[in-house]
Amino acid sequence: MIGAGLSTLIWDLGCLQVGSNHVSKLWRCRGHPRRPHNTMVEVGAWPKASAPPNTLKSSPHYSLEKPLPSIPHSPERSSLTEIDDIHLHPNPVAVPLSKFAVKPSISSTNLPAHTPLPTTIIPIFPSLISWRIGTTLLILFSLSFITIHLLRSLLPGTIPRAFSLFSSLYLAGTIIFGGGPVVIPLLREYIVSPGWVSPRDFLLGLAIIQSFPGPNFNFAIYLGALATKGTSVPSFAGALMAFVAIFTPGLVIMLGFLGLWQILQGRTWFQAILRGVNAGAVGLVFTAVYKLWQIGRVGVGGGGGGEPLGGDPWLVFITAAAFVSGRWFRVNAPVAILMGGTGGIARWAIFVR
Repeated sequence: MIGAGLSTLIWDLGCLQVGSNHVSKLWRCRGHPRRPHNTMVEVGAWPKASAPPNTLKSSPHYSLEKPLPSIPHSPERSSLTEIDDIHLHPNPVAVPLSKFAVKPSISSTNLPAHTPLPTTIIPIFPSLISWRIGTTLLILFSLSFITIHLLRSLLPGTIPRAFSLFSSLYLAGTIIFGGGPVVIPLLREYIVSPGWVSPRDFLLGLAIIQSFPGPNFNFAIYLGALATKGTSVPSFAGALMAFVAIFTPGLVIMLGFLGLWQILQGRTWFQAILRGVNAGAVGLVFTAVYKLWQIGRVGVGGGGGGEPLGGDPWLVFITAAAFVSGRWFRVNAPVAILMGGTGGIARWAIFVR
């Protein structure tokens, strides 16, 4: 996400465009002698230092004499004109304006005197939290994050599972960008890999969570109840602990930046960084969808870590039907989920039973 924001900022500053323009100019001018600029000659005449006006010099590429193109005289033009690199650019092409140039929407010459021009007004976010409070919240959150993970790293074998669960979900809630789908592969890495929850229970819970409204972060509450099963911590306490750990980082960071928003919202460089972060978040969503595709097939026996959906043509058909119905036929998500469940029952009745 940091790379996405910085790349957009560099692009908006024009650093890449300036470098590419220099490289392309050097590439076009390779192998050509440098001619003096601003040489004044008569229209239709040929510079004395060049070839004769009626023929080309004999060379391996030009064995026949060919007439040189003449410059037509226009009454609207002056009898003298500037010849600037005539050998390099015999047919000049108009270069369009840069896309970064600011084009006025309304010409001030057509307006009467003392008429105010329209200006773009940036909506000011409500000043609920000052920048001092926002900075304090961000500093306190950073200290808590560092303390929790230092304790987990320094005491790897002595801390209980409940603390490990809290620190894993605290980390997941901090580094997640791109919304709910991105958190699913991360939760699988943090919860299933240590052996706290089986892959089958993880995928079945994911299917249940996707069938109900609400954010995908609610899935962490289900995992917290299962992860603390068989320990000294009750399941409802594990679910509450997971709720606090997964939701607290996002809330605190949002409140902290809400105090800094008054200062940063009008900065052009900050808006460029936000556009890059949004684009990077979309890319992370596609990555999460691909990872879910790779582990989305639930085995009947419960073994293994999930199989790719592409291994079963029937499941591929159900996935494609849900995508097409939602994208082009505006089918609601609950209806698509019910259709997928019906397709699963039909597959079991036809091929498994």
